[in-house]
Amino acid sequence: MSEQAGRSPRRGMCAAVLSLEGIVVGLSTPVMATLSDVSLGTALAVGLGLAAACFVVAGMLRSEAGYAAGWVVQVAAVALGLLVPAMFVLGGIFAALWATAYFLGRRIERERAERLAYEAGTSTDS
Repeated sequence: MSEQAGRSPRRGMCAAVLSLEGIVVGLSTPVMATLSDVSLGTALAVGLGLAAACFVVAGMLRSEAGYAAGWVVQVAAVALGLLVPAMFVLGGIFAALWATAYFLGRRIERERAERLAYEAGTSTDS
């Protein structure tokens, strides 16, 4: 198997989405602290905590539990809109990007496995 065939497109795309989401959520922390009725401590805990969770989950994507945690992060990012209304939109965008990366990545992995199985079957027939 070549090095390229061993890489997971789903993992790469989902990790990229989570990493960018972590940056956006982290940058929402000052907005939360200044524009909403949230105390500075709460804003730091929620904003930076969710940002850290994005980066931790991006590193957990070697197992299916990491992907489940990724879905939880998406729900939390949308729910952050309760504190910063703009996060309803941004969280929704990132949830859509996550879903696209997850399902498209699974499809690519499935089609890659089918192609490899076909190539293995045709090479033994020769």
